[in-house]
Parts: sequence; structure tokens; C-alpha cells
Amino acid sequence: MSTFAAVMTGQGTGAISTIQVFGDKSEVIIKEIFKPTGTKSVFKDGEILVGSINDGTETIDQVTIGCEGTKNYTINCHGNPLIVEMIMRLLGQHGVEPVTAEQLLIKILSMEESINTIAIEAKLAQTKTKTAEGAKIIANQIEGGLHKKATQWLSNINTLSLEEIAIEAEQILDRSQTAKLIMYGCTAVITGPPNSGKSTLLNQLAGKQKAIVTDIEGTTRDWVSSTCRMGSLCVELIDTAGLDEKPAVTTEDIEKDAQKRTVAILEKADLVLLVLDISGTTEQLNKGLVTKTAGKKVITILNKSDLPAKLDAGELPGEKVQLSAKTGDGVENLIKQIQQFHGADDSDLEQAVCFTSRQKQLLGKVKEAKSKEETTSAITELLNGQLSV
Repeated sequence: MSTFAAVMTGQGTGAISTIQVFGDKSEVIIKEIFKPTGTKSVFKDGEILVGSINDGTETIDQVTIGCEGTKNYTINCHGNPLIVEMIMRLLGQHGVEPVTAEQLLIKILSMEESINTIAIEAKLAQTKTKTAEGAKIIANQIEGGLHKKATQWLSNINTLSLEEIAIEAEQILDRSQTAKLIMYGCTAVITGPPNSGKSTLLNQLAGKQKAIVTDIEGTTRDWVSSTCRMGSLCVELIDTAGLDEKPAVTTEDIEKDAQKRTVAILEKADLVLLVLDISGTTEQLNKGLVTKTAGKKVITILNKSDLPAKLDAGELPGEKVQLSAKTGDGVENLIKQIQQFHGADDSDLEQAVCFTSRQKQLLGKVKEAKSKEETTSAITELLNGQLSV
């Protein structure tokens, strides 16, 4: 094993940045570039040393060094990206190989003899989860959940039928769709014809003024977003430009460009909130709007319920929710509907789910296996397979 380093904090300027150094020569290299404050510096587990990182006689930055464990150290420096780059370059000059934060974590965790592959993936995934419920789901997969189920399959491979295992694998894959949204969040696109109240709805759901709201048609020519909690879901709400079939002549290029971006966002969305004006006519639901939302999960929102209703809601797509974005009446019902739509309202946080593409692929192999040998191989790899670094 050689020596590796990664920037563990996010990109951009911050108060503090952390560079982690791990490998056979990590202590030797740190000692070569670190000058401690005072006369004593003991490199032992748990110690925090204060001093500076130096390139020859030139001081790069005042830092603290955290002794995290055997061959594992953190350099906590000022968050200026230029300082971080200079320290990383200096480490490179001393033979340290730069890697990503995820790659370094995999290397560190893989050194723990008692840890299995699912546990390593769980520790990595917990750094990305967006909700407390998501963190619980992932944590429950380490000894229980997915690890427990895979271990049971392997222990009983001679008594369980391939069909039984395949059915359970399929159930795990199905549950994982909801779990993924709870763990990593979901995207809901707010779309519809101009002046239907999309921006007002975004403001109600987000609880703060995020979009420009006026009575002039087509005010939102681009998109704005806001992230909010809806029960166990972390939902990114995106308010898009109105999907006109015929953009205004005076701003045709601007409108067309905005609508192209809207279509691109729609394609990646987990859910479409189609906002229609209940006080308007069915003409607002044009063919272009129906086509662009086809094949997506849709909740049709009949907005402006505080006004006399004219719209025939009989053949509108998806589930239907009536509300007034202006007054807030019915918004709570929409939030409940969004949770139910994704199955997040009564999700069991302790059930077995998969949470990485590797796990999903291997569960697919378990599901499709035609022999006991194929099933055993896929389960064994699921439990103890190598992670790419």
C-alpha cells in the first residue's frame, strides 16, 4: 500500500478545510512538511498537534494535525482553495497519490478486518443521506436488513428454493425505490400553463419567498428551486417556466430556451406537480403539456380553489388535489399526498433494502439466477465483494 491524500471537505471557500492522509509513509511525510509549535510533538492516536505546513523555508499555512489512527492523519487548514491546492501539491511532491474522498474512505474502511462490504458501503452512504430517517435505514442494513437477509440466504442455500430467494430479492428491490428517496431526497417539478399559480405554490410549500410572484402571465421564464422537508422526505421543489405551445413573439428565443430547460428538468424528475387554474377552462391543458408530462408520476393540482370552479377535472392525469396556493387551504393535504405517492408515509425503516448500484446489480443477479451456484456466487459477492477504488 502506498500513501494517499484527499480533500474531505466540500469545494469552495470555507472557514476550515480538511485534508486526510493515509498510508504506509503518512507519518514520515507529515513530519517532513509539518513544523510543530513548541519543542514537543508526539504522533500518537488521539493527539492534536498545532503548527504549520512548510515548503522548505516557506510557510504555507498554520494548521492542526489530527492523529486519527495507524497511518491515518488529518491536516486541518484554512479553507482558502489556494491554500488547499498548495498543500495537496506539496504532498504530491513527497510521493502522495491524490484520490477522491470516497476512494480514500473505501481504502481506510477496507483495512478493518471485521467489516463487511455492505458495512463499508453503509458508512460511505451515511455521509450523503439527507434525512435522519434515511440515516436509520442505512444503519439498519449493516447487521440487520440487507446483511442479515443475505446471510440467511447463504446459510440456508440448501433448504430454500431459488424461487423463494428470487421473490425476496425482488421485494427488496421494490422497497428500495422508496428507501432511496428517503435516503437521498427526491425532485418534484412544479409545472403547468402560465399564470396557474406555480410560483405561489412553491412559496407556500417552501415557507418563504423564493419565486417572483406577479399577476403578469409568464413571469417565470427560467426556474427556481427550494428544498424542504415533507415528513421523512427531503424534497427539492423546482418551479419551471410555463409550458406554452406558442411563446410570445417579442421574447420568442428567451421563451423557447426556458421551455427547453423545463423539458430537460421534467425528464429527470421523480414527480410532476401539474398546476392548473380551477377557475379557467380546459383550453389551458394543451396537447403539448400533456405530451411533456406523459409517462411521469403526476399529481394534478387544481389551484385557486378560492375562486369559482370552471375546469372539468374528469379526465385530468394522475391523482388530483384541490387547493388555494394563495390562502394555503389544502396545501397540507398535498404534502400528505406527495408522501403517500412515494410510499414514504408508512415505510418500515428496518426492512432490508439496497442503497448502492452494486447491491442493486447483484440483487438483480440473485433474482434472475438459474442455478444454486449462480445464486450462491451473487450472494457471496453481495456480502464480501470488492469495491472499486
